[in-house]
Amino acid sequence: MSGAVLSISDLTISFPTEDGVVDAVKGIGFDVKPGEIVAVVGESGSGKSVTSMSVLGLLPKTSRINGARKLGEQDLSNLKEKEIRKVRGNEIAMIFQEPMTALNPVYTVGWQIREALRSHQDIAKDAADKRAIELLEMVGIPNPPERFKQYPHQLSGGLRQRVVIAMAIACDPKVIIADEPTTALDVTVQAEILGLLRKLRDTLNTAIVLITHDMGVVADLADRVVVMYQGEIVEEAPVRELFASPKEEYTRKLLAAVPVLGQRPEGRRLFESVITDESDAAAIAEDIRLEDSELAAVIEEAAPALEIKDLVLEFPGRRGQAKNRAVDGVSLHINKGEILGLVGESGSGKSTVGRCAIRLLNPTSGSVSIAGQDITTMSNKELRPLRRFFSIVFQDPASTLDPKMTIGESVGEPLVLHKVLAGKELNKRVATLLDKVELGGHYLNRYPHELSGGQRQRVAIARALALDPQLLIADEPTSALDVSVQARVLDLFLDLQKSLQFACLFISHDLAVVDLLADRVAVMQRGKLIEVGTRDQVLHSPQQDYTRRLLSAAPVADPILQAERRAAWEAGKLAPVAD
Repeated sequence: MSGAVLSISDLTISFPTEDGVVDAVKGIGFDVKPGEIVAVVGESGSGKSVTSMSVLGLLPKTSRINGARKLGEQDLSNLKEKEIRKVRGNEIAMIFQEPMTALNPVYTVGWQIREALRSHQDIAKDAADKRAIELLEMVGIPNPPERFKQYPHQLSGGLRQRVVIAMAIACDPKVIIADEPTTALDVTVQAEILGLLRKLRDTLNTAIVLITHDMGVVADLADRVVVMYQGEIVEEAPVRELFASPKEEYTRKLLAAVPVLGQRPEGRRLFESVITDESDAAAIAEDIRLEDSELAAVIEEAAPALEIKDLVLEFPGRRGQAKNRAVDGVSLHINKGEILGLVGESGSGKSTVGRCAIRLLNPTSGSVSIAGQDITTMSNKELRPLRRFFSIVFQDPASTLDPKMTIGESVGEPLVLHKVLAGKELNKRVATLLDKVELGGHYLNRYPHELSGGQRQRVAIARALALDPQLLIADEPTSALDVSVQARVLDLFLDLQKSLQFACLFISHDLAVVDLLADRVAVMQRGKLIEVGTRDQVLHSPQQDYTRRLLSAAPVADPILQAERRAAWEAGKLAPVAD
């Protein structure tokens, strides 16, 4: 392809491990023209992210890389560290998948954007500060001057991702490598960010390499699609051609695994599940179920698994400013065996409610009851027996797994802390849990940095199931998973939930996933609960304009229909729905 701004050819990447050499990428190549958006899709571990990181020399020194990587006519393959630093962030920028690990926790976000500017441009501090605030406003962050002074931990996951995007576009790069740029974003902000990337491409002729598992985002943004599987490119085609008539069986399975809002499959299955009938589900459940007489003695069988009444949580303001009310009078309940989907924009208070529900945060007022026990004022000692009753899967697996612990140690840690199992029985249960989330026993001795984002999230899910919880708080549990693995995990989740009958607060910005899983749906806006009802009531006959706007912004995996929906969204109208 003549005139390519980025060219990759004959690229091979391998990593030495305790189990031998892993060939992550096997002789691939593709080009990207100026102003072109190329989506690279495939399962976790297919080689998408390591391919992009090799372009900027971000892989560990133990990796073995061969092949050519060119920016225009400049060969990036053999650049020294000092030379490649001039390219990073200036000519090629990267939007990372996990914003909490991409941002430095000890510096304000404004300082970090300013330094990104000053490291490549001759610009005064005051001018850099002004430009940083403009960038924060450009990516849709409310009250940019105030956010400029805040630290990453003070922002929601979606706001942190927007800060990372602001840093990436700071120097008007020729190429942006966007590694899951909308993973942490709700649908309305996602629509705005995709519009921003499209505008950047149109105005500056910036090329974009989009690495994503969200086929709705691919349909919305991409010009061309590269499909990877086990380190190889299996198909490459223009976006409309690929969606209309995929040639490879793997591509067809990938598209078939995409959940579609309003098209809940019969039986709620997305993919070929590992479970084929009720007896298989019961057998898997039996592998995971644990008996606990101490827990049974303190819970009330007839009570809801979770009941929240008039919950308020306020964070102190900075330097005499008014308190920030993150949760404002929320009341909800989840019965045993029920899945409640909690949706809303980033910063609406969804995750805060989830953390209050299991006392990771102490509410300002209101009450939280677990299985009939009010935990709001319990001491840690009093709460300890009840901690066997609930568990949580966090949004960002990289920040929740100890980098010094092996995968086996991380999954087994809850069992060790609660003195449930030890020795051979512990090892057996850990192996079983990893098997249930489709990670084999050879992952036991690996460390988190040796796994892809999706693989780390599956580890987090296995750890959450370790104690056989009766209440699961799932905070974006599939946000890092590609569509085919997500489909298998969701199928397995549904089968296990049906057999074990645990209650679940499922927090997500993916409305199609909520449509697939939830029995009831609750919608939050600015800390308040504005709509609650059955799945059909909320997602298919919403009463609130805000809920209708959320549904209108959700992308669909159909390039033609998505183009119509995007045009309607940009015109301020409700988008057309899929047939």
